[in-house]
Formats: sequence, C-alpha cells, structure tokens
Amino acid sequence: MSDGTETTGTRNTALFPGQGSQFEGMADPWTEHSASRAILDETSSSMGLDVVAGCHDPSALATTEFVQPALLACDVAAFRVLEAEGSSFVGVAGHSLGEFAALVAAGVVPLDAALDLVVVRGVAMQRASEERPGTMTALLGVGPDDAARLCDEARRDDVLVVANENSPAQSVISGSVIAIERAEALAKEQKVRAVRLQVAGAFHSPLMEPARAAINERIDAIAFAPPRFPIAENVAGALVSDPEELRALLKRHVVSPVKWASSVRALADAGATSFFEAGPGDVLTRLMKRIVPDAAARAIGSPEDARAAASGGTGGS
Repeated sequence: MSDGTETTGTRNTALFPGQGSQFEGMADPWTEHSASRAILDETSSSMGLDVVAGCHDPSALATTEFVQPALLACDVAAFRVLEAEGSSFVGVAGHSLGEFAALVAAGVVPLDAALDLVVVRGVAMQRASEERPGTMTALLGVGPDDAARLCDEARRDDVLVVANENSPAQSVISGSVIAIERAEALAKEQKVRAVRLQVAGAFHSPLMEPARAAINERIDAIAFAPPRFPIAENVAGALVSDPEELRALLKRHVVSPVKWASSVRALADAGATSFFEAGPGDVLTRLMKRIVPDAAARAIGSPEDARAAASGGTGGS
C-alpha cells in the first residue's frame, strides 16, 4: 500500500503481504490498538470464532479456511493503525492474498465481504489442487523473462508458467509436479537456485481453473465501490481505479501471474517514495530493494512501527 504523509513531503505506499513469516500469534500485536482491535473483533464476529485465539490453535492454523481470513484481518488491522496514527495514502498494492486487503483498505469492498470471499477462495483452491495436482518453485537470481524461457524449455505437454514476478532477481513458477521437477533439473544445470515451496497446489496457474466458478460467483455478489486511491493490481501490474475493471481482474486472479515488480514500479512512477509493508512478515520490504532501490521501505509489524512510520522515526519491525 502506498502511504503518503503530506506533512513531511513524502508519498508513502503500503504493501500487503500474501502470507506471514509465521502464523502463530500473528494477531497478537494488533490487540493493543483500538483501530486494529476493531478489525480483529469484526473478523471474529464474521468468522464465528476468536481470531486471536485461533492464531494460537494448531488445528485452526492448519486450515486455509482460518489462515487466509486471519491474514487478511492482520493486514487490514495494520493499515488501520497506520491511518489512525496519521499516515495518509496515495495508492495500495497487495501480493496475491494481500490484494484482498488492498481492496478493503481502498474502500472497494467491505471487510465482511472480503473475509467471506477469501474463505470461498481458499476452499475452491484446495479442491482445484486435489482435482489438478501441482506445486510451485522459487527461482532465485532469475527475473520473469528468464523464468519464462526456462518454463518454455521444461513445459512439454504439461502446465508450467511463471506465477509470481516478484523482482528482477526472483520469480516463482507454478505447474504440474512433473513439469516443476523438469524445471528444477534444468535450473540446476544452469546453476540457478530453485527452492520448492510448501504449498498445496499450483496457484496462479491454469491448474486453478476449476476454482474460478465458485470464486467468481461470489465476486459477482459483491458491490464494488470506486477506490479512495489507486490499486496497483496483480493481474494488470498497473494502477487501476475503475471498480468494474477491478472486479474483472479479480475474476482472473487465481489463474494469472502476480506481476508484483510491475505493480510496485507503477506506484513509484506515480510518485510513491516510501513503502510500508502492512501486516505479518517483511518479505515485500526485502523485495523492494531489488525493485525500486531508491525507495524507503519498512515493515509494519506492530502499532509501535506504525507510530514511528507516521512520525518519520526509524521504528522496528
């Protein structure tokens, strides 16, 4: 997401992670501030269970039905604290699941509708993964173009695509298990480091096509409002402000690549100079160094971080 604090002359951007570095206890920091506590309470009411307690329950943390809406809630909670502490925003972006937090933060969809949609999405993706098994691998030191060429070499008659265009030096590929294995072997030959991801399926690839019907039916049931500020949308890799365009792109989200580097550059080109990662983890903050080296980037993992960001202090995360 993009947060711009006019009093300091900066134009800040807040980014929403699609996953946390760890799930256990991820809601705890956000119980300490009234703005974030309200989000956790609304989420607990919507889900019919205590989201804070669930983040300490191994059985809940083992299910996408809990983890995905809990992550969404933590992302939005961090954003609300940034706003409450005085930060203002010129744009937002979210990586994969984080895009749903961006839609909530920008006022496009209400939190309860986003939570419901994320639950439907998680169930549909799990079923698609069982119907059309696959997996994902990160290619380190490899940009999207080189990753696409590797996929072309390894694909044959199977599914294999670039799923995440994370930075000029990191891409994630997604596809059938046998195609991923061929790609990993080819990467080894080319002295490229390949790291298999611990995921349930080939997300952001055509293997997720069976999930689209249930997800898109729920998307059609939600009223999309004009955003308060532009969203750097994953599928387009560009700033989008039209609500119906956002709806159409979200319908392709689960089978399309996350054009993260392009999204971040679009925010920078629009004038964003400072980027806040709102929610668990600091993966996006570290990626920023590769995408826009001159931009300031900081992870917001607690209300203290948000206060420091709003005041221009260094903060910790």
